Amino acid sequence: MTILSDVKALGQQIWLDNLSRSLVQSGELAEMMRQGVCGVTSNPAIFQKAFAGDALYAGEIAALKQQNRNPKAIYETLAIADVQAACDVFLPEYEKSGGKIGFVSLEVAPDLSHDTTGTVAEAKRLHAAINRPNVMIKVPTTDEGVAALEQLVSDGLSINLTLLFSRQQTLKAYAAYVKGIEKRLAAGMHVNHIRVVASFFISRVDGALDTTLPQPLQGKVAIALAKAAYQDWQQFFGGEAFAAAKAAGANPVQLLWASTGVKNPAYPDTLYVDSLIGPDTVNTVPDATLKAFIGHGTAATTLTEGQTEALAVLAETEKLGIDLEALALRLQEDGLKQFEDAFAKLLEPLA
Repeated sequence: MTILSDVKALGQQIWLDNLSRSLVQSGELAEMMRQGVCGVTSNPAIFQKAFAGDALYAGEIAALKQQNRNPKAIYETLAIADVQAACDVFLPEYEKSGGKIGFVSLEVAPDLSHDTTGTVAEAKRLHAAINRPNVMIKVPTTDEGVAALEQLVSDGLSINLTLLFSRQQTLKAYAAYVKGIEKRLAAGMHVNHIRVVASFFISRVDGALDTTLPQPLQGKVAIALAKAAYQDWQQFFGGEAFAAAKAAGANPVQLLWASTGVKNPAYPDTLYVDSLIGPDTVNTVPDATLKAFIGHGTAATTLTEGQTEALAVLAETEKLGIDLEALALRLQEDGLKQFEDAFAKLLEPLA
């Protein structure tokens, strides 16, 4: 038993926010799974770092270049193989859990973030190419991405919604998910295999606000937002909006806490893990945060504690004239730009 097993017993899955060929082939990822890691997330920045720093890619990159493939095709060949290998590592957990645990995420290209039709087509193409039951296709939660979510769920795909920063963005995604489920049910198809996570980014909120906030509010807004979003989740998926879909076998969307490595070194390095443990949630963590949590984290149900205080923190923040929904839109666009830059940097050496 490890602290990760303790967290799993409390209803939360810890995923690794990293993927590389060496991580899989060395057996390190399988060992993490044995310790209690329940899944993997990836993004363009993660693959850019992997391709640049992992010698296991060099030979295949050279061979693919000789075949005159374009940079994006080379990237997809490498990334799809890595995701397939990680899915295979986690397949026993996926099967043992009845499809609840063991997912691996691959993101659609960042330049499709405002293109619903393009996102749907690429998500379905990547899903088919990976051809594993425990893959999640990651889609940014722009307005166009939310529209794509509805279509992809109706097509039966499991989805990781990424770059969520606010309660309203998240509620909009829930509504689209339910519409997709309803379309699929109306077509007479089953829905119980579909899993969707809503990746709510944490540390970037505090990073954007702390310099403008009075000291008592610093380092508290992101956690307060997460706790309020969890209350919203409980109300939505426990209420009338989801009742019919639930009765037909649909799974509730799970909140996933992302960006949970601390950016401010003054904060405890396990702050955004220790503070956000609760049932039916996921926390995806970078390597350093995972090691820190295993070393000195605390496994306790904290997400439902201090919810009144959390709402008070949000009210105080708004009294200062801070529009959290406007901030969320800015952070989402900043996140998309970061992924676009990372993707461009990733493709450069593949040309």
